[in-house]
Amino acid sequence: MESLEQTLRRLDEERGEADRRYNEALTALDRALPAAGEWPAPHPAQDDSQLAALNAAWDIAANTPAAQPGWRGRLAGFIWRTVAPYLQQQAAFNSRLVDHLNRHAAAARQAHLRAEETAARLREESAKLAAFHGHMIGYLQLITAYIDTRDRRAAGGAMILNASLSALAETADKRWESLSVQQARVDARASDLATHLTASHDELRTMLGVAQQGALSLKREVERMLSGREVQPDREPQRLPQTAFRTLDSYKYVGFEDQFRGSREAIALRLESYLPHFAGATDVLDIGCGRGEFLELLGRAGVRARGIDLNHEMAELCVSRGLDVTEADAVSYLSTLPDASLGGIFAAQVVEHLQPGYLLQFLELAFHKVRPGGRVVLETLNPACWVAFFDSYIRDITHVWPLHPDTLKFFVLASGFTRADLEYRSPVAPENRLQTIAIPAGADVGLADLVDTFNANVETLNARIFTHLDYAVIGIR
Repeated sequence: MESLEQTLRRLDEERGEADRRYNEALTALDRALPAAGEWPAPHPAQDDSQLAALNAAWDIAANTPAAQPGWRGRLAGFIWRTVAPYLQQQAAFNSRLVDHLNRHAAAARQAHLRAEETAARLREESAKLAAFHGHMIGYLQLITAYIDTRDRRAAGGAMILNASLSALAETADKRWESLSVQQARVDARASDLATHLTASHDELRTMLGVAQQGALSLKREVERMLSGREVQPDREPQRLPQTAFRTLDSYKYVGFEDQFRGSREAIALRLESYLPHFAGATDVLDIGCGRGEFLELLGRAGVRARGIDLNHEMAELCVSRGLDVTEADAVSYLSTLPDASLGGIFAAQVVEHLQPGYLLQFLELAFHKVRPGGRVVLETLNPACWVAFFDSYIRDITHVWPLHPDTLKFFVLASGFTRADLEYRSPVAPENRLQTIAIPAGADVGLADLVDTFNANVETLNARIFTHLDYAVIGIR
Protein backbone atom coordinates (compact mmCIF):
# COMPACT_ATOMS: atom_id res chain seq x y z
CA MET A 1 0.00 0.00 0.00
CA GLU A 2 1.42 3.34 -1.09
CA SER A 3 2.17 6.08 1.39
CA LEU A 4 0.47 9.49 1.43
CA GLU A 5 3.55 11.05 -0.11
CA GLN A 6 3.50 8.53 -2.95
CA THR A 7 -0.21 9.10 -3.51
CA LEU A 8 0.25 12.87 -3.74
CA ARG A 9 3.17 12.44 -6.16
CA ARG A 10 1.12 10.12 -8.35
CA LEU A 11 -1.80 12.52 -8.36
CA ASP A 12 0.50 15.40 -9.28
CA GLU A 13 1.97 13.38 -12.15
CA GLU A 14 -1.48 12.43 -13.42
CA ARG A 15 -2.59 16.04 -13.17
CA GLY A 16 0.55 17.23 -15.02
CA GLU A 17 -0.05 14.66 -17.77
CA ALA A 18 -3.70 15.68 -18.04
CA ASP A 19 -2.72 19.34 -18.22
CA ARG A 20 -0.18 18.59 -20.94
CA ARG A 21 -2.72 16.68 -23.07
CA TYR A 22 -5.33 19.40 -22.54
CA ASN A 23 -2.93 22.17 -23.61
CA GLU A 24 -1.86 20.18 -26.68
CA ALA A 25 -5.50 19.61 -27.65
CA LEU A 26 -6.30 23.31 -27.16
CA THR A 27 -3.32 24.30 -29.30
CA ALA A 28 -4.33 21.82 -32.01
CA LEU A 29 -7.85 23.23 -31.98
CA ASP A 30 -6.51 26.77 -32.24
CA ARG A 31 -4.47 25.74 -35.29
CA ALA A 32 -7.27 23.74 -36.91
CA LEU A 33 -8.76 26.83 -38.53
CA PRO A 34 -6.60 27.70 -41.55
CA ALA A 35 -5.15 31.17 -41.56
CA ALA A 36 -7.16 33.59 -43.64
CA GLY A 37 -5.36 33.87 -46.97
CA GLU A 38 -5.44 36.75 -49.34
CA TRP A 39 -8.68 36.78 -51.34
CA PRO A 40 -8.21 36.83 -55.10
CA ALA A 41 -8.68 40.13 -56.85
CA PRO A 42 -12.16 40.59 -58.32
CA HIS A 43 -12.63 39.64 -61.96
CA PRO A 44 -12.33 42.74 -64.16
CA ALA A 45 -15.61 44.17 -65.33
CA GLN A 46 -16.84 44.05 -68.90
CA ASP A 47 -14.88 46.42 -71.17
CA ASP A 48 -17.54 48.81 -72.49
CA SER A 49 -15.09 51.48 -73.65
CA GLN A 50 -15.95 51.06 -77.32
CA LEU A 51 -19.74 50.59 -77.02
CA ALA A 52 -20.53 54.29 -77.15
CA ALA A 53 -18.42 54.77 -80.27
CA LEU A 54 -20.01 51.71 -81.92
CA ASN A 55 -23.53 52.91 -81.07
CA ALA A 56 -22.71 56.29 -82.59
CA ALA A 57 -20.94 55.14 -85.76
CA TRP A 58 -22.71 51.96 -86.92
CA ASP A 59 -24.97 53.68 -89.50
CA ILE A 60 -22.51 54.30 -92.35
CA ALA A 61 -25.36 55.06 -94.77
CA ALA A 62 -27.12 57.70 -92.67
CA ASN A 63 -25.92 60.82 -94.47
CA THR A 64 -27.05 61.14 -98.08
CA PRO A 65 -24.74 63.46 -100.09
CA ALA A 66 -26.30 66.81 -100.96
CA ALA A 67 -27.26 67.30 -104.59
CA GLN A 68 -24.81 69.40 -106.65
CA PRO A 69 -25.33 71.04 -110.03
CA GLY A 70 -23.49 70.06 -113.16
CA TRP A 71 -21.87 66.91 -114.34
CA ARG A 72 -20.02 66.44 -111.05
CA GLY A 73 -23.31 66.36 -109.18
CA ARG A 74 -24.79 63.87 -111.62
CA LEU A 75 -21.68 61.70 -111.31
CA ALA A 76 -21.80 61.87 -107.52
CA GLY A 77 -25.51 61.00 -107.58
CA PHE A 78 -24.85 58.02 -109.84
CA ILE A 79 -22.09 56.81 -107.57
CA TRP A 80 -24.27 57.19 -104.49
CA ARG A 81 -27.15 55.29 -106.08
CA THR A 82 -24.69 52.53 -106.99
CA VAL A 83 -23.10 52.08 -103.58
CA ALA A 84 -26.06 53.02 -101.38
CA PRO A 85 -27.66 49.52 -101.40
CA TYR A 86 -24.35 47.98 -100.30
CA LEU A 87 -23.83 50.61 -97.62
CA GLN A 88 -27.39 50.02 -96.39
CA GLN A 89 -26.75 46.27 -96.22
CA GLN A 90 -23.56 46.96 -94.27
CA ALA A 91 -25.47 49.35 -91.99
CA ALA A 92 -28.12 46.68 -91.35
CA PHE A 93 -25.40 44.19 -90.47
CA ASN A 94 -23.71 46.76 -88.23
CA SER A 95 -27.05 47.45 -86.52
CA ARG A 96 -27.58 43.78 -85.67
CA LEU A 97 -24.00 43.40 -84.51
CA VAL A 98 -24.09 46.52 -82.29
CA ASP A 99 -27.43 45.39 -80.83
CA HIS A 100 -25.90 42.01 -80.01
CA LEU A 101 -22.88 43.68 -78.40
CA ASN A 102 -25.13 45.90 -76.24
CA ARG A 103 -27.19 42.94 -75.01
CA HIS A 104 -24.06 40.88 -74.47
CA ALA A 105 -22.47 43.70 -72.44
CA ALA A 106 -25.57 43.98 -70.22
CA ALA A 107 -25.50 40.23 -69.52
CA ALA A 108 -21.77 40.36 -68.75
CA ARG A 109 -22.24 43.25 -66.32
CA GLN A 110 -25.03 41.35 -64.55
CA ALA A 111 -22.85 38.21 -64.28
CA HIS A 112 -19.95 40.28 -62.90
CA LEU A 113 -22.26 41.84 -60.30
CA ARG A 114 -23.53 38.39 -59.22
CA ALA A 115 -19.94 37.10 -58.90
CA GLU A 116 -19.00 40.07 -56.68
CA GLU A 117 -22.09 39.52 -54.51
CA THR A 118 -21.21 35.83 -54.08
CA ALA A 119 -17.59 36.65 -53.17
CA ALA A 120 -18.81 39.21 -50.59
CA ARG A 121 -21.14 36.62 -49.06
CA LEU A 122 -18.27 34.10 -48.81
CA ARG A 123 -16.04 36.67 -47.12
CA GLU A 124 -18.82 37.38 -44.60
CA GLU A 125 -19.29 33.66 -43.83
CA SER A 126 -15.53 33.18 -43.46
CA ALA A 127 -15.37 36.09 -40.99
CA LYS A 128 -18.23 34.57 -38.98
CA LEU A 129 -16.42 31.23 -38.82
CA ALA A 130 -13.21 32.91 -37.60
CA ALA A 131 -15.19 34.79 -34.91
CA PHE A 132 -16.84 31.56 -33.79
CA HIS A 133 -13.46 29.90 -33.53
CA GLY A 134 -12.09 32.76 -31.41
CA HIS A 135 -15.06 32.65 -29.04
CA MET A 136 -14.69 28.89 -28.68
CA ILE A 137 -10.98 29.16 -27.77
CA GLY A 138 -11.76 31.85 -25.17
CA TYR A 139 -14.52 29.71 -23.73
CA LEU A 140 -12.21 26.72 -23.41
CA GLN A 141 -9.57 28.80 -21.66
CA LEU A 142 -12.18 29.85 -19.06
CA ILE A 143 -13.10 26.22 -18.65
CA THR A 144 -9.49 25.48 -17.67
CA ALA A 145 -9.57 27.96 -14.77
CA TYR A 146 -12.94 26.66 -13.66
CA ILE A 147 -11.86 23.03 -13.68
CA ASP A 148 -8.74 23.85 -11.67
CA THR A 149 -10.96 25.08 -8.76
CA ARG A 150 -12.93 21.88 -8.57
CA ASP A 151 -12.16 18.75 -6.69
CA ARG A 152 -10.46 15.89 -8.48
CA ARG A 153 -13.60 13.86 -7.91
CA ALA A 154 -15.09 15.93 -10.77
CA ALA A 155 -12.69 14.26 -13.18
CA GLY A 156 -15.54 12.19 -14.55
CA GLY A 157 -17.08 15.39 -15.92
CA ALA A 158 -13.92 16.08 -17.90
CA MET A 159 -14.72 13.11 -20.14
CA ILE A 160 -18.01 14.73 -21.10
CA LEU A 161 -16.21 18.01 -21.76
CA ASN A 162 -13.66 16.30 -24.00
CA ALA A 163 -16.46 14.70 -25.99
CA SER A 164 -18.10 18.11 -26.39
CA LEU A 165 -14.82 19.62 -27.56
CA SER A 166 -14.43 16.87 -30.16
CA ALA A 167 -17.97 17.49 -31.42
CA LEU A 168 -17.32 21.24 -31.64
CA ALA A 169 -14.07 20.69 -33.52
CA GLU A 170 -15.81 18.30 -35.94
CA THR A 171 -18.59 20.83 -36.52
CA ALA A 172 -16.04 23.56 -37.22
CA ASP A 173 -14.19 21.31 -39.69
CA LYS A 174 -17.41 20.44 -41.51
CA ARG A 175 -18.38 24.13 -41.69
CA TRP A 176 -15.00 25.03 -43.14
CA GLU A 177 -15.21 22.16 -45.64
CA SER A 178 -18.67 23.39 -46.73
CA LEU A 179 -17.31 26.90 -47.28
CA SER A 180 -14.40 25.46 -49.28
CA VAL A 181 -16.84 23.54 -51.53
CA GLN A 182 -18.90 26.70 -52.09
CA GLN A 183 -15.75 28.64 -52.97
CA ALA A 184 -14.73 25.92 -55.46
CA ARG A 185 -18.16 26.13 -57.11
CA VAL A 186 -17.92 29.90 -57.40
CA ASP A 187 -14.42 29.59 -58.90
CA ALA A 188 -15.64 26.99 -61.41
CA ARG A 189 -18.60 29.18 -62.39
CA ALA A 190 -16.33 32.18 -62.82
CA SER A 191 -13.97 30.10 -64.98
CA ASP A 192 -16.86 28.86 -67.16
CA LEU A 193 -18.12 32.43 -67.54
CA ALA A 194 -14.66 33.66 -68.53
CA THR A 195 -14.33 30.85 -71.10
CA HIS A 196 -17.77 31.66 -72.56
CA LEU A 197 -16.96 35.36 -72.79
CA THR A 198 -13.61 34.60 -74.45
CA ALA A 199 -15.29 32.33 -77.06
CA SER A 200 -17.97 34.96 -77.74
CA HIS A 201 -15.33 37.68 -78.12
CA ASP A 202 -13.33 35.48 -80.55
CA GLU A 203 -16.40 34.88 -82.72
CA LEU A 204 -17.31 38.56 -82.67
CA ARG A 205 -13.75 39.50 -83.63
CA THR A 206 -13.94 37.12 -86.60
CA MET A 207 -17.24 38.65 -87.78
CA LEU A 208 -15.90 42.18 -87.28
CA GLY A 209 -12.77 41.29 -89.23
CA VAL A 210 -14.83 40.03 -92.15
CA ALA A 211 -17.03 43.14 -92.02
CA GLN A 212 -13.99 45.42 -91.96
CA GLN A 213 -12.46 43.67 -94.96
CA GLY A 214 -15.72 44.06 -96.86
CA ALA A 215 -15.93 47.74 -95.97
CA LEU A 216 -12.33 48.30 -97.07
CA SER A 217 -12.99 46.60 -100.40
CA LEU A 218 -16.07 48.75 -100.96
CA LYS A 219 -14.09 51.88 -99.99
CA ARG A 220 -11.38 51.05 -102.54
CA GLU A 221 -13.98 50.58 -105.28
CA VAL A 222 -15.60 53.94 -104.48
CA GLU A 223 -12.21 55.70 -104.45
CA ARG A 224 -11.33 54.25 -107.85
CA MET A 225 -14.66 55.37 -109.29
CA LEU A 226 -14.31 58.90 -107.84
CA SER A 227 -10.75 59.18 -109.24
CA GLY A 228 -11.98 58.35 -112.75
CA ARG A 229 -10.10 55.09 -113.02
CA GLU A 230 -11.85 52.15 -114.60
CA VAL A 231 -12.88 49.56 -112.06
CA GLN A 232 -11.34 46.22 -112.91
CA PRO A 233 -12.54 43.02 -111.31
CA ASP A 234 -10.08 41.40 -108.92
CA ARG A 235 -10.10 38.26 -110.97
CA GLU A 236 -11.99 36.61 -113.77
CA PRO A 237 -14.62 34.09 -112.65
CA GLN A 238 -12.98 30.73 -112.30
CA ARG A 239 -14.40 27.80 -114.16
CA LEU A 240 -14.21 24.26 -112.90
CA PRO A 241 -11.65 22.51 -115.14
CA GLN A 242 -13.36 20.33 -117.64
CA THR A 243 -10.95 17.52 -116.76
CA ALA A 244 -12.41 17.28 -113.26
CA PHE A 245 -14.96 14.74 -114.43
CA ARG A 246 -14.26 14.44 -118.15
CA THR A 247 -11.13 12.37 -117.53
CA LEU A 248 -13.51 9.68 -116.30
CA ASP A 249 -16.10 8.50 -118.76
CA SER A 250 -19.39 9.82 -117.42
CA TYR A 251 -21.10 6.46 -117.41
CA LYS A 252 -18.22 4.94 -115.41
CA TYR A 253 -18.66 7.51 -112.64
CA VAL A 254 -22.41 6.80 -112.56
CA GLY A 255 -21.55 3.13 -112.00
CA PHE A 256 -19.05 4.14 -109.29
CA GLU A 257 -21.80 6.12 -107.49
CA ASP A 258 -24.23 3.20 -107.74
CA GLN A 259 -21.72 0.77 -106.23
CA PHE A 260 -20.11 2.81 -103.44
CA ARG A 261 -22.46 5.66 -102.53
CA GLY A 262 -25.61 3.58 -102.33
CA SER A 263 -28.89 3.01 -104.16
CA ARG A 264 -31.23 5.88 -105.07
CA GLU A 265 -33.65 4.71 -102.37
CA ALA A 266 -30.93 4.67 -99.69
CA ILE A 267 -29.66 8.15 -100.65
CA ALA A 268 -33.20 9.57 -100.72
CA LEU A 269 -33.83 8.19 -97.23
CA ARG A 270 -30.62 9.77 -95.94
CA LEU A 271 -31.25 13.18 -97.57
CA GLU A 272 -34.87 13.41 -96.41
CA SER A 273 -33.80 14.96 -93.10
CA TYR A 274 -32.58 18.08 -94.98
CA LEU A 275 -36.11 18.97 -96.18
CA PRO A 276 -37.01 21.09 -93.08
CA HIS A 277 -34.20 23.51 -93.98
CA PHE A 278 -36.08 24.41 -97.19
CA ALA A 279 -39.65 24.39 -95.87
CA GLY A 280 -41.61 27.19 -97.56
CA ALA A 281 -38.74 28.05 -99.93
CA THR A 282 -38.99 28.49 -103.70
CA ASP A 283 -36.40 28.39 -106.48
CA VAL A 284 -34.03 26.02 -104.69
CA LEU A 285 -30.89 25.00 -106.61
CA ASP A 286 -29.36 21.53 -106.08
CA ILE A 287 -25.69 21.76 -107.14
CA GLY A 288 -24.19 18.42 -108.10
CA CYS A 289 -27.65 16.89 -108.04
CA GLY A 290 -26.33 13.49 -109.22
CA ARG A 291 -29.21 11.09 -109.87
CA GLY A 292 -31.79 13.65 -108.65
CA GLU A 293 -32.77 12.08 -105.32
CA PHE A 294 -33.06 15.37 -103.43
CA LEU A 295 -34.82 17.13 -106.33
CA GLU A 296 -37.52 14.45 -106.23
CA LEU A 297 -37.85 14.87 -102.44
CA LEU A 298 -38.25 18.65 -102.85
CA GLY A 299 -40.83 18.15 -105.58
CA ARG A 300 -42.92 15.82 -103.42
CA ALA A 301 -42.70 18.42 -100.61
CA GLY A 302 -44.10 21.12 -102.91
CA VAL A 303 -40.81 23.06 -103.21
CA ARG A 304 -39.99 24.35 -106.68
CA ALA A 305 -36.38 23.35 -107.44
CA ARG A 306 -33.91 22.74 -110.23
CA GLY A 307 -30.45 21.18 -110.40
CA ILE A 308 -27.10 21.27 -112.17
CA ASP A 309 -24.45 18.58 -112.58
CA LEU A 310 -21.18 18.49 -114.50
CA ASN A 311 -21.56 14.79 -115.30
CA HIS A 312 -23.32 14.45 -118.66
CA GLU A 313 -24.77 11.01 -117.98
CA MET A 314 -26.23 12.06 -114.62
CA ALA A 315 -27.76 15.20 -116.12
CA GLU A 316 -29.34 13.16 -118.93
CA LEU A 317 -30.60 10.59 -116.39
CA CYS A 318 -32.36 13.36 -114.40
CA VAL A 319 -33.89 14.92 -117.52
CA SER A 320 -35.25 11.51 -118.55
CA ARG A 321 -37.08 11.41 -115.19
CA GLY A 322 -38.71 14.77 -115.87
CA LEU A 323 -36.45 16.83 -113.58
CA ASP A 324 -35.28 20.36 -114.41
CA VAL A 325 -31.52 19.72 -114.60
CA THR A 326 -28.79 21.49 -116.60
CA GLU A 327 -25.31 20.24 -117.37
CA ALA A 328 -23.08 22.98 -115.90
CA ASP A 329 -20.56 23.78 -113.18
CA ALA A 330 -21.48 25.82 -110.09
CA VAL A 331 -19.55 29.07 -110.72
CA SER A 332 -20.48 29.33 -114.41
CA TYR A 333 -24.19 28.72 -113.67
CA LEU A 334 -24.43 30.99 -110.63
CA SER A 335 -22.66 33.81 -112.50
CA THR A 336 -25.58 33.97 -114.95
CA LEU A 337 -28.26 34.33 -112.23
CA PRO A 338 -29.52 37.67 -110.84
CA ASP A 339 -28.64 38.45 -107.23
CA ALA A 340 -31.15 37.29 -104.59
CA SER A 341 -32.91 35.07 -107.14
CA LEU A 342 -32.63 31.75 -105.24
CA GLY A 343 -34.57 30.62 -102.21
CA GLY A 344 -31.78 28.24 -101.18
CA ILE A 345 -28.82 26.14 -102.36
CA PHE A 346 -28.16 22.48 -101.60
CA ALA A 347 -24.92 20.63 -102.36
CA ALA A 348 -24.35 17.11 -101.02
CA GLN A 349 -20.88 15.58 -101.39
CA VAL A 350 -19.75 18.33 -103.78
CA VAL A 351 -17.37 20.79 -102.05
CA GLU A 352 -14.67 18.15 -101.52
CA HIS A 353 -14.39 17.96 -105.36
CA LEU A 354 -13.45 21.68 -105.66
CA GLN A 355 -10.10 23.42 -105.70
CA PRO A 356 -9.73 25.94 -102.82
CA GLY A 357 -9.87 29.02 -105.05
CA TYR A 358 -12.91 27.73 -106.90
CA LEU A 359 -14.63 26.85 -103.59
CA LEU A 360 -14.17 30.39 -102.23
CA GLN A 361 -15.60 31.91 -105.42
CA PHE A 362 -18.55 29.50 -105.26
CA LEU A 363 -19.30 30.53 -101.64
CA GLU A 364 -19.09 34.22 -102.55
CA LEU A 365 -21.55 33.74 -105.45
CA ALA A 366 -23.86 31.64 -103.26
CA PHE A 367 -24.10 34.49 -100.72
CA HIS A 368 -25.14 37.00 -103.41
CA LYS A 369 -27.55 34.73 -105.27
CA VAL A 370 -29.56 33.56 -102.22
CA ARG A 371 -32.30 35.80 -100.90
CA PRO A 372 -32.09 37.19 -97.33
CA GLY A 373 -33.29 34.50 -94.94
CA GLY A 374 -32.43 31.74 -97.42
CA ARG A 375 -30.13 28.85 -96.59
CA VAL A 376 -27.13 27.17 -98.15
CA VAL A 377 -26.68 23.53 -97.05
CA LEU A 378 -23.28 21.98 -97.81
CA GLU A 379 -22.79 18.30 -96.94
CA THR A 380 -19.37 16.66 -97.21
CA LEU A 381 -17.24 13.85 -95.80
CA ASN A 382 -15.83 14.41 -92.31
CA PRO A 383 -12.02 14.11 -92.58
CA ALA A 384 -11.74 14.54 -88.79
CA CYS A 385 -13.15 10.99 -88.59
CA TRP A 386 -10.34 8.69 -89.69
CA VAL A 387 -12.74 6.02 -90.95
CA ALA A 388 -14.44 8.57 -93.24
CA PHE A 389 -11.09 9.81 -94.57
CA PHE A 390 -9.32 6.51 -95.14
CA ASP A 391 -12.37 4.46 -96.14
CA SER A 392 -14.49 6.91 -98.16
CA TYR A 393 -12.51 10.04 -99.04
CA ILE A 394 -9.46 8.46 -100.66
CA ARG A 395 -11.61 5.86 -102.46
CA ASP A 396 -13.00 8.49 -104.87
CA ILE A 397 -10.32 9.69 -107.30
CA THR A 398 -12.32 12.86 -108.10
CA HIS A 399 -11.94 14.19 -104.55
CA VAL A 400 -9.62 17.23 -104.50
CA TRP A 401 -9.45 18.68 -100.99
CA PRO A 402 -10.63 17.37 -97.58
CA LEU A 403 -12.43 20.10 -95.60
CA HIS A 404 -12.30 20.08 -91.81
CA PRO A 405 -15.67 21.13 -90.29
CA ASP A 406 -14.16 24.25 -88.68
CA THR A 407 -12.57 25.27 -92.00
CA LEU A 408 -15.76 25.07 -94.07
CA LYS A 409 -17.80 26.83 -91.36
CA PHE A 410 -15.26 29.68 -91.20
CA PHE A 411 -15.30 30.31 -94.96
CA VAL A 412 -19.12 30.24 -95.06
CA LEU A 413 -19.16 32.99 -92.40
CA ALA A 414 -16.33 34.86 -94.14
CA SER A 415 -18.37 34.88 -97.37
CA GLY A 416 -21.02 37.02 -95.65
CA PHE A 417 -23.52 34.60 -94.17
CA THR A 418 -24.81 35.88 -90.81
CA ARG A 419 -24.85 32.43 -89.24
CA ALA A 420 -23.41 28.99 -89.90
CA ASP A 421 -24.42 25.83 -88.01
CA LEU A 422 -22.70 22.43 -88.01
CA GLU A 423 -24.68 19.19 -88.18
CA TYR A 424 -22.78 15.91 -87.75
CA ARG A 425 -24.38 13.01 -89.60
CA SER A 426 -24.02 9.27 -90.28
CA PRO A 427 -22.51 8.15 -86.96
CA VAL A 428 -20.40 5.02 -87.04
CA ALA A 429 -22.52 2.09 -85.82
CA PRO A 430 -21.69 0.97 -82.24
CA GLU A 431 -20.91 -2.56 -83.39
CA ASN A 432 -18.23 -1.17 -85.73
CA ARG A 433 -16.45 0.75 -82.96
CA LEU A 434 -13.65 -0.59 -80.78
CA GLN A 435 -15.07 -2.48 -77.82
CA THR A 436 -14.08 -2.18 -74.16
CA ILE A 437 -13.53 -5.23 -71.95
CA ALA A 438 -14.91 -6.08 -68.52
CA ILE A 439 -12.77 -6.70 -65.45
CA PRO A 440 -12.81 -10.46 -64.69
CA ALA A 441 -14.36 -11.46 -61.38
CA GLY A 442 -11.78 -11.84 -58.64
CA ALA A 443 -9.05 -10.06 -60.62
CA ASP A 444 -6.22 -8.55 -58.63
CA VAL A 445 -5.62 -4.81 -58.42
CA GLY A 446 -2.86 -4.82 -61.02
CA LEU A 447 -5.06 -6.46 -63.65
CA ALA A 448 -7.94 -4.07 -62.85
CA ASP A 449 -5.66 -1.07 -63.42
CA LEU A 450 -4.50 -2.59 -66.72
CA VAL A 451 -8.11 -3.09 -67.90
CA ASP A 452 -9.02 0.50 -66.93
CA THR A 453 -6.06 1.83 -68.92
CA PHE A 454 -6.97 -0.32 -71.93
CA ASN A 455 -10.61 0.86 -71.87
CA ALA A 456 -9.54 4.52 -71.59
CA ASN A 457 -7.33 4.09 -74.68
CA VAL A 458 -10.23 2.44 -76.53
CA GLU A 459 -12.48 5.44 -75.81
CA THR A 460 -9.75 7.84 -76.97
CA LEU A 461 -9.37 5.94 -80.27
CA ASN A 462 -13.15 5.80 -80.76
CA ALA A 463 -13.31 9.59 -80.33
CA ARG A 464 -10.78 9.97 -83.14
CA ILE A 465 -11.50 7.14 -85.54
CA PHE A 466 -15.17 6.18 -85.14
CA THR A 467 -17.25 9.39 -84.85
CA HIS A 468 -19.43 10.74 -87.73
CA LEU A 469 -18.78 9.95 -91.39
CA ASP A 470 -20.38 13.16 -92.74
CA TYR A 471 -21.22 16.67 -91.63
CA ALA A 472 -23.15 19.60 -93.07
CA VAL A 473 -22.68 23.35 -92.74
CA ILE A 474 -25.95 25.29 -92.87
CA GLY A 475 -25.34 28.93 -93.77
CA ILE A 476 -28.16 31.43 -93.25
CA ARG A 477 -28.22 34.57 -95.45
